[in-house]
Amino acid sequence: MSLDPPSSALLLRWYRAHRRDLPWRAAPGVRADPYRVWLSEIMLQQTTVGAVIPYFRRFIERFPTVAALAQAPEDDVLGLWAGLGYYARARNLITCARVVAGMGGFPETIEALRALPGIGGYTAAAIGAIAFDRPVVPVDGNVERVAARIFAIEASLPKAKPTIAAAAARLGEQAAARRAPGDFAQALFDLGATICTPRNPSCMICPWRDACAAYLRGIAEELPRKEKKAVRPVRFGAVFLLRDSVGMIGLRRRPPKGLLGGMFELPGTDWESAMPETEPPIAATDWRDAGTIRHVFTHFELSLRVMAASVAVLPRGLTAAPVDTPMPTLMRKAVTAGLAALR
Repeated sequence: MSLDPPSSALLLRWYRAHRRDLPWRAAPGVRADPYRVWLSEIMLQQTTVGAVIPYFRRFIERFPTVAALAQAPEDDVLGLWAGLGYYARARNLITCARVVAGMGGFPETIEALRALPGIGGYTAAAIGAIAFDRPVVPVDGNVERVAARIFAIEASLPKAKPTIAAAAARLGEQAAARRAPGDFAQALFDLGATICTPRNPSCMICPWRDACAAYLRGIAEELPRKEKKAVRPVRFGAVFLLRDSVGMIGLRRRPPKGLLGGMFELPGTDWESAMPETEPPIAATDWRDAGTIRHVFTHFELSLRVMAASVAVLPRGLTAAPVDTPMPTLMRKAVTAGLAALR
């Protein structure tokens, strides 16, 4: 990695002409709101920009400030989050908002931001750079890819992460980047998202093309290299949808900790390595097989059989809820399948 970093001033000029218009970004020349930066970064973890935009807008409309979010009932926040996945983020969001509101606002140092609940090294760097002009380079997947290509780092991820992070830091060493760390960070994000894409990068229109070692060697699309992922294990389970005479469905609350923590779900079996006994444990007549749905989590894939039935009154232990009650995407799929079977 002996090559000199490319011109940060050149990238900033490109950014001023081509920056993405995103609802959490401040207008040019306007100081960024740390609340919006933080909220967007938490939402964007493991999620795409396109998926996040409508959620972000609904959140800001409902909770325009960190103080408003801090005062919100947990169910309201989880309900607005439903469908974004990784629900521990939503619970950490509430906890962090309450801490920040108690402090009177977000702290301005990377170390203090890093100490807040649910904020890791990348998120602290992103808030610090964009909202508080701290001269750091936040390294997300886009920045990782840009740095790996600029310096032609051929070692495979994840082992190459420290080397790539050091390379990314070098990109921000020049005076132009240090004078505008927020714009520089967002310029790197945009370069990776729109030009230096994972497949078919648009090298011919890249402002850093002539300084990119991977482009000059004809290997840009190959980088960063990744070790082959292990095959996800498959788990199996079953859920049971009951609809009463007035159209309400029976739900229960998941434990507050763990996967989909605190969210509503259909009653069902544990998720096991083989399909468990699917005889419905709830007394009802005319159970219908609504088929099997599949859902991919980070570390495993789930095959979930759905059974559905109509009853006059829902049994004790279940919450009678409207069919549009906010719930995780997995359970929304199951409810949709179950209702279709009852038509």
